[in-house]
Amino acid sequence: MPLKEIHLHSDKRGEFEANGNIEYVYIFSIIAVFILLIACVNFMNLSTARAANRAKEVGVRKVAGSTHRNLITQFLTESVLVSFLAMISAVLLAAALLPLFNQLTGKNMHIGVLFSSWMLPVMIALIFVVGCLAGSYPAFYLSKFDPVKVLKGKIANGFRNGWLRSSLVVSQFCISIVLIVSTIVIYNQLHFIQNRRIGYNRNQILILHNTDYLGRQIKTFRNELLNIPGIKDASVSDNLPTSTSYDQNGWSKTAAMDISKLIILNNYVVDENYIPTLGMQMAEGRNFSKDFPSDSSGIILNETAVKMLGFKSPFTATLYQPNDQPMPFHIIGVVKDFNFSSMHNAVGPLIMQLGNNPGGIAVRFDTKNVSSVINGIQKKWNSMVPSQPFNYTFMDADFRNIYHAEQQTGRLFIVFAALALFIACLGLYGLVTFAAEQRTKEIGVAQSMLGASSRQHCVFAI
Repeated sequence: MPLKEIHLHSDKRGEFEANGNIEYVYIFSIIAVFILLIACVNFMNLSTARAANRAKEVGVRKVAGSTHRNLITQFLTESVLVSFLAMISAVLLAAALLPLFNQLTGKNMHIGVLFSSWMLPVMIALIFVVGCLAGSYPAFYLSKFDPVKVLKGKIANGFRNGWLRSSLVVSQFCISIVLIVSTIVIYNQLHFIQNRRIGYNRNQILILHNTDYLGRQIKTFRNELLNIPGIKDASVSDNLPTSTSYDQNGWSKTAAMDISKLIILNNYVVDENYIPTLGMQMAEGRNFSKDFPSDSSGIILNETAVKMLGFKSPFTATLYQPNDQPMPFHIIGVVKDFNFSSMHNAVGPLIMQLGNNPGGIAVRFDTKNVSSVINGIQKKWNSMVPSQPFNYTFMDADFRNIYHAEQQTGRLFIVFAALALFIACLGLYGLVTFAAEQRTKEIGVAQSMLGASSRQHCVFAI
């Protein structure tokens, strides 16, 4: 895979950090096009709302000899010019809001991106495309006015039928409603991620990294940690639910190794303190224990693995790992399902084996003075491996980092939905302006002769 494609296109396990998603790029590009279309519709509505003021201009130009093509060229040129001025305003606005945008998205973009070798031609093309798109309907609409009817003042009667204009405004609000509903769905998804029962307790757990530097002292180090005030338990294992780092091995239900019948299962190597430290729950059976030496050949399955293997009574079953001499493993317990990979995927089948996996240590603590716990752990670390850096994270922070892209997506959706709704309201303003310009005489008569108030006019208009 090309290096530049890893961030947006890779879905592999064990990446250095949570990757992005190319689908989000596509989604926000489509939303940007929709917002641009809404703005173009607004321009059409506002232009046609001003048509009554320009009707006589069109009539006089036609009488003076202007052709249909000349008038279309004039109105399209005006539209492109407005689009050019809008682009300049947009660039200035983007430069002013760029720090806020970087804060919202967690990026570090600069205004020079807009003037890159590929972006500048796109912006120039966008000016002409948007200008022609937004000005096409007003240009063709205004250029068709009959000069005789215009100069006699009869053209205003033709403005009453605004079905196309009303349809455009309705389509604007349809797009806005879709974005609002999408925002609500994404917000509910984020709320689900944050509050769903994930099968383990990620709060108040500190993760020590690169603990394989401790070598044979790692068990001693783990036991020394329990003497620090506030630390409740600790487990030595590099397989953690927030690291998405685990192996996949083939297992067989029989000692006869048939490659075609091997079952691929996710594999965790843990110690006997793993399940209680992470606050997991046993569905059946028991956890690994030092009191049972035979646990070295014991395994714990999750509920999904039991269902997939079809075990009605898992404690009477045996699984084998492919080898020159297949070794039997007996099932001693079933742990309740927990999310050991992204919530975008269903919980997969998992096997836990008792073994040595010294790459990390999970420490559960229960104290309000977190700094004293960290200082105590660091002192123990420096006393055993003073030449190696002390590196740690918190499991709840690691969990948030996994779904950081989703959090940013939710915030961006809210901003885009609010922007689309605001622009759609401008379209409604254009339609109201159009209606008000056509009923000026009616409003004047109602106010001067019938004594109608502004509030009554607003109620009647609504």
